Amino acid sequence: MIKGYHGMVMQRYEDLRNKEQQALAQRKSALEAKAPELSSIETKVAKLSMELAMLNFRRAKNHDEEFQRLKGEITDLRGRRLEILTTLGYPLDYLDHHYACAKCQDTGYIRQEKCVCYKQRLIEVYHETSDFNDLARECRFKNFKLDLFDRESAEYPLSPRENMANILESTLSYIANFDRETRNLLFFGSPGTGKTFLSGCIARELLDKGVLVVYRTADALIQNLKDVKFNDNTELLELLTQCDLLIIDDLGTELTTEFSKVELFNFLNMKLLKKKKMLISTNLTIENLKNKYDERIYSRLVGDFALFKFLGEDLRIKKNHERTKKALG
Repeated sequence: MIKGYHGMVMQRYEDLRNKEQQALAQRKSALEAKAPELSSIETKVAKLSMELAMLNFRRAKNHDEEFQRLKGEITDLRGRRLEILTTLGYPLDYLDHHYACAKCQDTGYIRQEKCVCYKQRLIEVYHETSDFNDLARECRFKNFKLDLFDRESAEYPLSPRENMANILESTLSYIANFDRETRNLLFFGSPGTGKTFLSGCIARELLDKGVLVVYRTADALIQNLKDVKFNDNTELLELLTQCDLLIIDDLGTELTTEFSKVELFNFLNMKLLKKKKMLISTNLTIENLKNKYDERIYSRLVGDFALFKFLGEDLRIKKNHERTKKALG
C-alpha cells in the first residue's frame, strides 16, 4: 500500500480537477440558457486567442498592429461577458475555474516542489488506509480515565494516579507547543499501563491539527526498513523520515538480529539528525533496554528522549476483573 500513497494523492488532485471541470460546464450551460450571447462570446474569444497564438509564428509586417487589434477585441469581449454576469446577478468569477488550492491549481506541485496542500492530502490518504485508524478513533483524551489508576503506592514516591496526571499534563503541553517542541518521547513501563492508549490520544489530537503522524509497531518498522534497503522503497523511506511525528509502539517485541539492530540504529540516528520527532513506547525497563540493544541505541534512547515511566498494574486485567464482577452480580 505504501508505494501507492503518492499515486492515491495525485488521483485526488485529478478528481478535484475533473469535478470542477464538470461543475464549470454545468455553470456555463445554465448561464448560456439565460444569456445565449455568452456562447458566441466564448467561441469568438477562443478563435481570437488561437489567432493571437499563431501570430507569434508568423513574421507579418504589421505584427504589432495586428497583436494590439486581437488583444483589444478579446478584452472587449471579456468585458461584455462581465457585463452580462453583473446584469444577471452572478459573481464576476462565476465562469472561472475554481481551485481548491489556488497556489498549485490542484496539481500538488509548484514547479518541482510539493505544495503545502500536498501534505494534508497525504494525511487524509494515509490515515484512511492505515491500521492505526481504529486505534486513533478510540483514543481520545476525553476517554482517558485517571480513576483507573491506583491512588496509593508503597513502591514509588508518587501513586500511579499522580504519576499519570503529571504525564498527561506534560503530553498536553507537548501537543499545544508541538511546532516549537524539539523533544522526543520515550514511554516505558509494565504492559497495560496506558502507553499505547496515550500514544493514540496524542496522535489523534495532532492529526486533528493537520500534523502528519505515522504509527508503526517496532516489528512493522523493522519490516519497513528491510523493504527500504532491499527494494529501494524511497516513498516509504520519505514517509518514515519526513513525517512530523513517528510513533514506534512496543519497542523490544521485534525479532532482534544483527540486521535489525544496525538498521534501527541507523534509522534512529537519521531521524535525530534531521530533528524529526519520535514517540517510542516499550514494556522494557531502562536496564532491559541496555541489555537488549547495543550501547549506541541505548545511548540514543536515554540521551535524546524525554523519559516517562508508567506505573501501576495491568489496566486490561483490572478492567476485565471489574467486568467479571459486574457479570457475576
